[in-house]
Amino acid sequence: MDFKTFVFYFLSAILLFAAVRVITARNPVHAVLYLVLSFFTAGGLWLLLHAEFLAIMLVLVYIGAVMVLFLFVVMMLDINLERLRQGFWSNLWVGLPVAVLMVAEMALVLTGRYFGAEALPTPPPQPADYSNTKELGRIIYTDYVYPFELASVILLVAIIAAVALTLRRRKDTKYTDPSKQIAVKRNERVRMVSMPAEKE
Repeated sequence: MDFKTFVFYFLSAILLFAAVRVITARNPVHAVLYLVLSFFTAGGLWLLLHAEFLAIMLVLVYIGAVMVLFLFVVMMLDINLERLRQGFWSNLWVGLPVAVLMVAEMALVLTGRYFGAEALPTPPPQPADYSNTKELGRIIYTDYVYPFELASVILLVAIIAAVALTLRRRKDTKYTDPSKQIAVKRNERVRMVSMPAEKE
């Protein structure tokens, strides 16, 4: 076993352990931290596949921004752990077949070469000036431009739907209506009062 294979199995073991702990951890903060660990080890696997841009984006975007936001939200919210665990066993009949199917698919991919399945072809070595970021951009904006645009539209619709679902108009807040401010007349704002002069 060479060093690259050892690093692959080592990172894969950490990734599987962290993914299992994300589901089984009782504390939500610990679950988020295990998710950060799983993303970090997934970035290491991307580096082994010579996809440096994807690994850096996974670390910067997911760990540096999204998961830090999740961690702050989980730590600031008062989460009732007993209420979260109430529906765990009732949904097990749905989650267990899906988990078994995913494990079977991963086992088939990893052990397919030993059971007569055709192995994935090894990519040819690239020259020294090869840039996978440039190649990824070229493929996204030429061959996969319509799926990329469709995914961006779906994300935009999801953002608008999230804002619309969480927008609540509070009754106890004071706010001004600019259209009503513009439509007022002088007689509604100023009232002339005639008062007699004071005598000494």
